[in-house]
Amino acid sequence: MSNVFDFPSLVWDAPIALYLFLLGISAGAVTITILLKRSGIAGENPAENAVLRCNAWLAPTTIIIGLLLLIFHLTKPWTFWYLMFNYHRTSIMSVGVMLFQLYMLFLIIWLAIIFKNNLFLFLYRFFPNVAKLTIKIIDLAAKFTNLIEIITLLLSIALGAYTGFLLSALISYPMLNSPVLPVLFLVSGTSSGITALIFCTLLFSKEKSATSSISIAFLHKYENPLVFAEIFLLFAFFFGLYLGGGQKTVAFYTALSGGFWASVFWIGVVGLGIIIPLLLNMIIKDETKHSKGFMLLHSGLGLLGVLCLRFFILYAGQMTLV
Repeated sequence: MSNVFDFPSLVWDAPIALYLFLLGISAGAVTITILLKRSGIAGENPAENAVLRCNAWLAPTTIIIGLLLLIFHLTKPWTFWYLMFNYHRTSIMSVGVMLFQLYMLFLIIWLAIIFKNNLFLFLYRFFPNVAKLTIKIIDLAAKFTNLIEIITLLLSIALGAYTGFLLSALISYPMLNSPVLPVLFLVSGTSSGITALIFCTLLFSKEKSATSSISIAFLHKYENPLVFAEIFLLFAFFFGLYLGGGQKTVAFYTALSGGFWASVFWIGVVGLGIIIPLLLNMIIKDETKHSKGFMLLHSGLGLLGVLCLRFFILYAGQMTLV
């Protein structure tokens, strides 16, 4: 089993797969919650909405954990700060750092505007000297809420696509050097953000089902369309490899024809992540389909499928060189 996780052509390993998975969840969760808020479903006081409250800790936490995984995976983790302040426009990693910084800045501002009252109570209790000044700054930012939301939305979409661009920049690996990969990672990342939000909202709030919560119903209606989009993109991705000739065709057969990572794809990605959730939606009665237990199972399978996809693409993609 050790050779499937450690082979001569391997450059990026498991922590990078987890990093890409967590970034996708954060970007996807922010994308859908901004759309939820702008739809008006969240109500006049979005701070009381269970999905938005869940996103307030889910989106920042997942991206911070992902970044920490990346930092401590480096050969010299304590020099990571150098990347934060020295930019190179030709470096895909440097572009990612800039994108991450902008994304975190606007995400924090957006969340601060929504949860201004909660933030004020916290600051007033522990940091009374800075509470009033902070609220004044937030009030000023709130005047540009619409612009901030649009920028945050665009940055979250860019971050979701970046997880695919990061791998497609590895031109020595024909399977990874595909223009479909950024779109595939964007769609699957958005799907994982939605399923993670549904899972966490049902688990850690008073919301019980899609029938009793219009916010969860809003998220739930995007699940199947994203799954079908993911199926199409997976087909386009592998069909492009098959017709690519040379090492691209070799990569196609190496990834899918047998072995451990082919099993991860067919069982984990296709079986658990796509076919079983779709079949369950078809055969389960509506009253059961929208129950808390079923939705937790459905969301868990969706997250597992996306996680398997990240590992499969990363590892199988590095098994064939140009």
